[in-house]
Amino acid sequence: MPPKRQRPTLRDVATRVGVSETAASFALNGKPGVSEETRRRILEVAEELQWTPNHAAQILSGARSSMTIGLAVARSVQDVGSELFFLRLISGMHTVLSGHRYGLLFQVVESVEEELELYRRWANEKRVDGIILVDLRIDDPRPRAVAELDIPSIVAGGPDPAGTIPSVSIDDTAAMQTVMQYLSTRGHHRVAYVSGSASLLHVHRRAEAFSQAGRDYGLEAADVLQTDFSAAASARATQRLLATNGRPTAVIYDNEVLAVAGMREIQAAGLQIPADVAVVTCEDTPICGVVQPALTALYRDTWNFGADVAGHLLNLIEGNPDTGAVEQVPELVVRDST
Repeated sequence: MPPKRQRPTLRDVATRVGVSETAASFALNGKPGVSEETRRRILEVAEELQWTPNHAAQILSGARSSMTIGLAVARSVQDVGSELFFLRLISGMHTVLSGHRYGLLFQVVESVEEELELYRRWANEKRVDGIILVDLRIDDPRPRAVAELDIPSIVAGGPDPAGTIPSVSIDDTAAMQTVMQYLSTRGHHRVAYVSGSASLLHVHRRAEAFSQAGRDYGLEAADVLQTDFSAAASARATQRLLATNGRPTAVIYDNEVLAVAGMREIQAAGLQIPADVAVVTCEDTPICGVVQPALTALYRDTWNFGADVAGHLLNLIEGNPDTGAVEQVPELVVRDST
């Protein structure tokens, strides 16, 4: 059996170039203190030797960096697995992180309390250099908790009402107003909203905007039915809506999973989409374009959203001031369901 190839070390790189280990470290970490010509040569040799940082040794020596970002989601595994939003979000994050040699540590937990305990464990073990928060709750304890752990953190969504940590946010209020204005121009008079959990801040903001836009545009926006984001819950909510005397002329669903389940119930009741009931979803995915009829949906570039979140967090990790950003308001893509 051939001898196992030894991992190239920082000393190997420095020796090959003829500089000190300190100079090699400065060059490889993008710090000042070496000439551009020396930095170029060090980087070339590091690539030639296939040198990579020994993160385990860095952590044992007391260095902060683990070159890892943490992301936890407090939802059911089935819920996370069924939403393309999370896959696109993570893909966008990963592209930016991997370009800077960072990894993403992703974990699904059952509750916010479990999520907080996970962050404390990550901090104690120096597992992550930064944390991305998703699904902000009303009176959410997590932004303050991660700030107290002194780990650079950012909210994907939001913003955090307390302003404890920065966020890359989407204006859910403006997005819902866009949908309601469109439905008003189409002559709808009674609209319902089948939402996710009301404990989620973005759902709460959408529901408030739904009711306010109903008043602004003269629509009867009387029904907000909450679900757990599952298809079964959407089916039950849609059945309730169709059983009322004042059946809605249009229904807005929080995502494509809820919308497709709702469409099935509407059609099973012998109603036509959109002639009897129009359908809109707040999340555009490839599914929306292939179901029959194709779904009118709010489109946001979730991949770039994830990339922006990762970029802002890396900026914070590098010690730069960063107040986050506000993404463009999602665009309504009109299809056959309206």
